[in-house]
Amino acid sequence: MTLFLISLAVLIGGYFIYGALVERVLDTDCKREMPAYTRRDDVDYMPLPTWRVFLIQFLNIAGLGPIFGAIMGVMYGPAAFLWIVFGTIFAGAVHDFVSGVISVRAGGASLPEIVGYELGNGVKQVMRVFAVLLLVLVAAVFVIQPANLLAGLTPESMDATFWIAAIFIYYMLATLLPIDKVIGGLYPVFGFALLFMAAGIMGVLIFGDVTIPHGISDGLHSRFTWGEHPVFPMMMVSIACGAISGFHATQSPMMARCLKNEKLARPVFYGAMVTEGVVALIWAAAAIAFTGGYEQLNEYVAANGSGAAGKLVNDISMGWLGKVGGLLAVLGVIVAPITTGDTALRSARLMGADMLGFGQKKIWRRLALSLPIFAATFALMQMDFLVLWRYFAWCNQTLATFTLWACAVYLARHGRWWWIAAVPAAFMTMVVSTYILYAPSPEGFGLPRMVALGVGIVVAALSTMFLTYVRRLHQGAPTREYLY
Repeated sequence: MTLFLISLAVLIGGYFIYGALVERVLDTDCKREMPAYTRRDDVDYMPLPTWRVFLIQFLNIAGLGPIFGAIMGVMYGPAAFLWIVFGTIFAGAVHDFVSGVISVRAGGASLPEIVGYELGNGVKQVMRVFAVLLLVLVAAVFVIQPANLLAGLTPESMDATFWIAAIFIYYMLATLLPIDKVIGGLYPVFGFALLFMAAGIMGVLIFGDVTIPHGISDGLHSRFTWGEHPVFPMMMVSIACGAISGFHATQSPMMARCLKNEKLARPVFYGAMVTEGVVALIWAAAAIAFTGGYEQLNEYVAANGSGAAGKLVNDISMGWLGKVGGLLAVLGVIVAPITTGDTALRSARLMGADMLGFGQKKIWRRLALSLPIFAATFALMQMDFLVLWRYFAWCNQTLATFTLWACAVYLARHGRWWWIAAVPAAFMTMVVSTYILYAPSPEGFGLPRMVALGVGIVVAALSTMFLTYVRRLHQGAPTREYLY
């Protein structure tokens, strides 16, 4: 319990202390013209109330990751709590906040345009393909699990196939209609369910008769009882959305187009990431508290196979919150991935529009860009969920790495404290490089861990040296603004 409470306090404190420092580095300006007004089209660009913008951003980024990822990731031991806390404060929230502000200042530009502007046209072309692929992967991944959960709560006639079709139809509407119609209208309701779930589980953890066996005195090693699961780099990829996720930066431009004032960027972008970190902490603690410890959690996962995380969510919710509270909690878990998948496809449409310079005010233009995206998503849904998730996880963290380097270059160009983005960028470069070399085939290259780690360190060092060169290159030169 002590580790959980300290982690919670440090995470919340990070928003007020380090978040304020990052805001000072960015020098946000309440008088800056916002794209919600200068580019208003009442489809994608329009001012929305801040509480709606926050909820949309939070629900966009809080998919299965901070829940399922935290449940499985906590088997890496107490190191998981440390990664959620410090990863969120120094990497994930910085990533979301800086990229969000850059998008605001770039007129709501999509992530590939931002990264390409900072890292070069060649990188832009790669990022365009990479980011759209990631978004389609997200949408495909975040259809299957909520459909299975809904099928378990409804009559037999409404099976998983029925719910996959229903969710996909919803995705199409959310992608095509103006942002204030489906997404802006439903998210407050969905937000209540998710926040109720988090508050209810946390209440039981703090005030209920439960014990959270943290085991920190036994060391920070992995607690997996099968396979090779070293804390570094596997944990940093397994627990992504609860600490840092490249997917988030694909969502930030959507809200950059709806924000009323640049000073609201910290509560919306940095604040939403911290809130997600809190959700991840809650579910990580709940998993080991409910099962009784790391050994028992391993046994639970072994007994339930690939559906272990979903079953554990259901068991915890129903067991701790009763039938009504448990039902709302499970609905919150169902809503989280759905409200990520819908905006993933919407972001893919916006990226396509930015890439082609194709206006989106008319519905036929939106449909023309969306149909190929829908077809690709449906095709990926035919693949095995676990295979999709493994590829999504690495692609997600690689995207975060590129985004952090772009943020660091942006800060360096403007004479700001670039290291707040460069340090986590170098660390994540080491993570993704080591992971892809170490992970077994066909996911990775299956090299010995020390060889993979050595190469990862070299790649991170070379990347940092390049940024130092870029910083010197731009010293004394006038800053450029985006041509978007």
